[in-house]
Amino acid sequence: MAESGEGPTTTLGARPLLAIGLKMISVTIFVGMSTSIKLAGPVDAGQIVFYRSLFAVVPILIFLAFRGELISGMVTHRPWSHITRGMIGVFSMWLNFVGLTRLPLPEQITLNYAQPLVVVVFGALFLGETVRVYRWSAVIVGFVGVVIVAWPKLTLLTGGQAMAGEQAIGAASVLAGALVSGFAMLQVRQLVVTEKSSTIVLWFSLTCAACGLATLPFGWTPLSAMQVTWLVLSGLAGGVAQILMTEAYRHGDVSIIAPFEYTSMVLGIAIGYFVFNDIPTIYTLVGGSIVVAAGIFIIFREQRLGLERGRARKVTPPQG
Repeated sequence: MAESGEGPTTTLGARPLLAIGLKMISVTIFVGMSTSIKLAGPVDAGQIVFYRSLFAVVPILIFLAFRGELISGMVTHRPWSHITRGMIGVFSMWLNFVGLTRLPLPEQITLNYAQPLVVVVFGALFLGETVRVYRWSAVIVGFVGVVIVAWPKLTLLTGGQAMAGEQAIGAASVLAGALVSGFAMLQVRQLVVTEKSSTIVLWFSLTCAACGLATLPFGWTPLSAMQVTWLVLSGLAGGVAQILMTEAYRHGDVSIIAPFEYTSMVLGIAIGYFVFNDIPTIYTLVGGSIVVAAGIFIIFREQRLGLERGRARKVTPPQG
């Protein structure tokens, strides 16, 4: 799943099939990124953040150079805002990687779907965004789905005893990461007012790489050549996927593209089964379906409200 990404808030082109195609490819590559991290085996989360962020910069710089934005992509009048957003985002990424290394891939992806629900809540609480009863209902239903997926990992349903172990830590970490990511999205919504998407993405990657490197004194895991290879591939994949996702939103409306994010659940189940021999539980399938349905409802509700606001602007006579 996309990591704290952002696309343009307006559509620059009306090419929905291209947009959907780019989105599907980006989702596939993001799942491939997660797969690479899991294939690297037990690695310190700080190390994963460093490799994932540092090598993501490579395709981003190539893309900016191709578009002639290499210099302008670094220029900003709000460096501390970018650094603050990056530090919040890197904490979310760290928590997510803790979960990814401890949970089956389908469950990690599904629990990560809590992040868009958190953004709706935080937008209402901290930014004063209007959230009506339909979206609140969808958010509540979505959180019920998240609880269904997470509950077996946190508590034994049959005996009511706390479930100790790596998967319980993993589930709690992913949910905490979704919560922290909600705060990172608040920062992004403020930055996009004055900053370009390329500037936000580049500063975020560099800040995360620096924060990941800062964990070196706390003890990194000695890596084999194959582990390094998988981690480097995860970084390159993350950078390419970020670019494709941004370009997808450049060519199509959010309401058309966003639902295809949920194909990552299908991909996660397939890769989990064929690569890691993970069989999704009934809780993952049922809870995941509920979360996906709630997310798609919120997306289409946003589209409908956007159309209504557009019609209202057209019929409102100019003042003065």
